[in-house]
Amino acid sequence: MANHWLVERIFEFGDRACFVQGQQASTYADLAGEIARFRSFFQKQKIAPGAIVALEADYSLKAVAALLALFEHKAIAAPITTTSKAETESRIREANACWRLTLSEGDSSPKLQSIEPQSPPHQLVTQLTELNHPGLILFSSGSTGTPKAMIHDAHRLLEPFSKKRTRRLSILIFLLFDHIGGLNTLFNGLASGAKIVIPASREAHTVAQAIEAHKVKLLPASPTFLNLLLISGAHEKHDLSSLRFITYGTEPMPQSLLKRLKAALPDANFIQTFGTSETGISQTVSRASSSTQIKIDDPDTEFKIVDGELWLRSRSQILGYLNHEMSRFTPDGWFKTGDTVVESGDGFLTLTGRREDLINVGGEKVTPSEVESVLLEIPEVADCLVFGESNAITGQNVAAQIIPKNTTDLRALKRRIKNHCRESLAPYKIPARITFPEKALFSSRFKKSRTPIA
Repeated sequence: MANHWLVERIFEFGDRACFVQGQQASTYADLAGEIARFRSFFQKQKIAPGAIVALEADYSLKAVAALLALFEHKAIAAPITTTSKAETESRIREANACWRLTLSEGDSSPKLQSIEPQSPPHQLVTQLTELNHPGLILFSSGSTGTPKAMIHDAHRLLEPFSKKRTRRLSILIFLLFDHIGGLNTLFNGLASGAKIVIPASREAHTVAQAIEAHKVKLLPASPTFLNLLLISGAHEKHDLSSLRFITYGTEPMPQSLLKRLKAALPDANFIQTFGTSETGISQTVSRASSSTQIKIDDPDTEFKIVDGELWLRSRSQILGYLNHEMSRFTPDGWFKTGDTVVESGDGFLTLTGRREDLINVGGEKVTPSEVESVLLEIPEVADCLVFGESNAITGQNVAAQIIPKNTTDLRALKRRIKNHCRESLAPYKIPARITFPEKALFSSRFKKSRTPIA
């Protein structure tokens, strides 16, 4: 069996630092050795090319080695990183997996279990097997309903990373092991020979401590997590001066939050990224570190804007869904992202949110991110969530949930919010109802959820 180009490159990096996880450090030679061991293990277990293997794991030397060995084996990997047993079982079922590989922290050996598939192989799985290409199954991140199982040709998905130059860079990997953004960071790091720092948890102080200890230069994260970093004060208690690049994506960045981040971390260059699970991560250019405007500048990605919605067509997009119809794809291959954008005259785009999250106030459309950006201009507002509520007269009105900062006089803060919004927003955009929940306003994947917190 010929080694995959990425495995060959990992072998060439030899004793260069690869992963740092707590007190454990490993080299690229260590990773190459683990890949070889998993390759032999899969051969002995007679995992056939085209077999779907559910990989229950988070980032670790063994998890990454298992993923790459599955690719070499021309199998189809379905990484699953969730603490919910019900969600795990649902994803294994929707992937139609025939093997279940569990890699738990502290376990010295992998647990591999043969399971009965729910149905015969999907035609897309057959297509990959006939091409003799490995596959990757990712899932929609929605918290309700059946997750969509989307299948990538992993050969095609990994191809752009072969052009990466070798760099001496320390990267902290944050987005999850089963997330397209997290995998993009992983493949970028491995292809360029970077040192990849795996934090012990995704709690703000733990991440900041890892950045300080390992002089991390690149932090990929979501705007929600970056705001948590500020709220926690972790940026003041730990030395984050090594950070040269902070990339953000997965959701819109409020301009006022970016301003706060620039003030707190003035030496870091903030770069917005964009991608979807269906089309992969596209190469983009930010107008400036202080700007939320980006330009898609990728030879493998086409884009166009249709009625304010961004459509993409890329070489790395999925073959299709295993358990869902393809209405979000046009017959000629365009993917309707569901992301609303505003285009400037020189080709830069501003991502404003999800089409499904738009609030319709008597026929007037309100973008939650615009209102959130105005709310975050108020120093006493640490975080906020804006969403639509039903209204018998206007259909919907704007509602906001607020996490206050350094204040207990909520009545006065509510007046302050109303007055500030009147100065900056049209009347129909001003929150008609403001509440102060005790819980945080984000999902387990560090993303704003427009489902209000009770």
